[in-house]
Amino acid sequence: MLDTDFFRRWMTVTAAAVDREAAYLTDLDSAIGDADHGSNLQRGFAAVTAALEKEPPQTPGAVLMLAGRQLISTVGGASGPLYGTLLRRTGKELGDASAVTRDELARALAAGVAAVAKLGGAAAGDKTMLDALLPAAEALGTSFEAALDAARAGALATVPLQARKGRASYLGERSIGHQDPGATSAALLIAALAAAGSADGGAA
Repeated sequence: MLDTDFFRRWMTVTAAAVDREAAYLTDLDSAIGDADHGSNLQRGFAAVTAALEKEPPQTPGAVLMLAGRQLISTVGGASGPLYGTLLRRTGKELGDASAVTRDELARALAAGVAAVAKLGGAAAGDKTMLDALLPAAEALGTSFEAALDAARAGALATVPLQARKGRASYLGERSIGHQDPGATSAALLIAALAAAGSADGGAA
């Protein structure tokens, strides 16, 4: 079972990964966006970590709801509302349970991803974070490692795509040949989830 500590660890490992990869995310974003994706997420997840330490939530759902609120309030551009919606909706789906199974998390994450798709009006193949999140949520029912592999493959698969949503879509064909920064940061989020799962002994 995945308890509250597991979800706190997921968020803190994500924050560390974003901090480590912020320059890389910003480099990707400089090619097809506003060159602020890494710094924005870095600020947002630092706020998440601080909030979790100040008022530790008591359930898995509450951890994700708090994280989502922090991202919405501290991250500029589209990333804050999108990641905030992802985590808040996932947390809402988990409800008040003190611990959940990986399958329950997979279903909740799928609902969160669907909420992101609705908010952004995007779909698979549009060269967005969904290209990593959609396959990851589906694969999570198999294992954490399968979700990570799917997310990384999804992010890499954005390179030859032409962006159809977001700021990158303004570039038209010039967006082809660049890895999408949102899909890349989404893969970091799933990598942190897999790392938390590994530390938890691959809890089912």
